[in-house]
Amino acid sequence: MSELNFSHLRYFWEVAREGNLTRAARRLATSQSALSTQIRTLEDRLGHPLFERVGRRLVLTEAGRIARDHADAIFAAGEDLLATLRVGTARRHLRIGALATLSRNFQIDFLRPVLGRPDVEVILTSGSLAELAGLLRRLELDVVLCNAPQQEAAEGIISHRLAQQTISLFGAIDPSPELQSAEHVLRVHPVILPTGASAIRAEFDGLCARLGVVPNVVAEVDDMAMLRLMAREGIGLAPLPPIVVRDELEAGILREVVTLPSIRETFYALTVTRQFPNPVAQELIHRASAWSEQGTTRGG
Repeated sequence: MSELNFSHLRYFWEVAREGNLTRAARRLATSQSALSTQIRTLEDRLGHPLFERVGRRLVLTEAGRIARDHADAIFAAGEDLLATLRVGTARRHLRIGALATLSRNFQIDFLRPVLGRPDVEVILTSGSLAELAGLLRRLELDVVLCNAPQQEAAEGIISHRLAQQTISLFGAIDPSPELQSAEHVLRVHPVILPTGASAIRAEFDGLCARLGVVPNVVAEVDDMAMLRLMAREGIGLAPLPPIVVRDELEAGILREVVTLPSIRETFYALTVTRQFPNPVAQELIHRASAWSEQGTTRGG
């Protein structure tokens, strides 16, 4: 079986990006007939048609979309290779993975030092911890941001503890002098909770068991952003780290009602050992590691 010809793949990729044979041929400084021949050769090699004609446009088939996605990754990897081995001569890609439910404020704080830098392009991917850990091990990500330590991700992954925040109940109510203990608050007010898969939820359930309280749970959600929005609507109190509701606290929309003793959320950056680590990722981890010494994240 012959190997894939990357020249053919490049021609296909350009046509897929342009959606037009004439423009792609002009861009590649070749003739339309030569370009068509190259694409037919690739289709024969792959065993599937890659385009179908709709009017005057070339539209990708299902096989064509799959081939384009692979071509995107292949040529992006080529650009990354140049940026890695020719330090300082090319714009560097920073590929960050973030747990889908992770605080957006935390992600922004981590990335803030490089946002807008002309020599850095940030590529942010969200997903489950298992998905992101797989991409990290395949070197398709430089770092993964999450709130789970190394052992929950996978063996061979290094975890860098960045910050830890105490969890409090936040809501759209004015705390009264009577609301002095977590036990009293949990007996009086309804709560909105993260789902059982959350570390915060497990610790919250443990606290309620120790206090002998059965909370009035009005909603359960698996997304911190939705938890925050429901709290803003006054549906109930939500257990959150301060960084998640930083903007609402500053605007006076939400207030800290009571701190939940012994419940904390810890933020991590996950990496793997690489021969050519991304220096931008190393710089960000080094900066953010100072948060752990301060016991908080920036502004949170």
